[in-house]
Amino acid sequence: MNKKIVMSFLAATVVTISGCASFADMAGADSATLNASAAQGFSKMTTEARQKGQLDTSSNTYRRINTVMQRMIPYANQMNQTGQPFQWQLAVIKSDTVNAYVAPGGKVVFYTGIVNKLNLSDAEIAAVMGHEMTHALEEHAKSKIGAEALTGLALNIGKAYAGDSIGQAGSAALDLGSQVGVGLPYSRNLESRADYGGLMLMAKAGYNPQAAITLWEKMNRMDGAGGPSFLSTHPSNNQRIQDMRKNLPAAMAVYNNRR
Repeated sequence: MNKKIVMSFLAATVVTISGCASFADMAGADSATLNASAAQGFSKMTTEARQKGQLDTSSNTYRRINTVMQRMIPYANQMNQTGQPFQWQLAVIKSDTVNAYVAPGGKVVFYTGIVNKLNLSDAEIAAVMGHEMTHALEEHAKSKIGAEALTGLALNIGKAYAGDSIGQAGSAALDLGSQVGVGLPYSRNLESRADYGGLMLMAKAGYNPQAAITLWEKMNRMDGAGGPSFLSTHPSNNQRIQDMRKNLPAAMAVYNNRR
């Protein structure tokens, strides 16, 4: 049976103002505050996951994801222009759910299902990681919180707990995503920016950016079979792959220059 909790994330009065990011700042979601809130939520979520036996810290899947992340962090830090240092952390949740996200400040959450169900290579893991890292580095959650607050959608974020398929800790991880502004779809523009930034980031870290295309081809095939939850917040379609192909030469130049 599904449960529902409502968590108040932004305590602010909605007023008319232009500029989503500036509104987020005024609503108490400035970069430092948002990162601190994400860190608190991440700590709570990982504690609950550990207590429920759903926090993966030792499997081969965890080791592969963590290895990719550690390799990419130095290059992600070079790209950080937020004015706030990121404390990158990883939580891997034991679940068949095909999903991953990063909360503000570099709190990365992967579900084992995205690696195992899609049979991802390390380079494809890097494509997911780079995409999510770019969302954090460009503070897309902050922009989206501002946009949602302007229409009154983000003052109280309700999250319906999923069923037994992902468990309570898995649901808590999903709730953290909603709480810090990554629970709803990004705009097409922000997704495109994350795709491009992810290509460049994985290339800088020495992962072949061609794997980003094979990743989304796998996503599209699964989408046709019913669709993973990842696609509810990360639209996947042929246009997206076409755009990646257009950007691939620039990413390949970065990749080849490292070799």
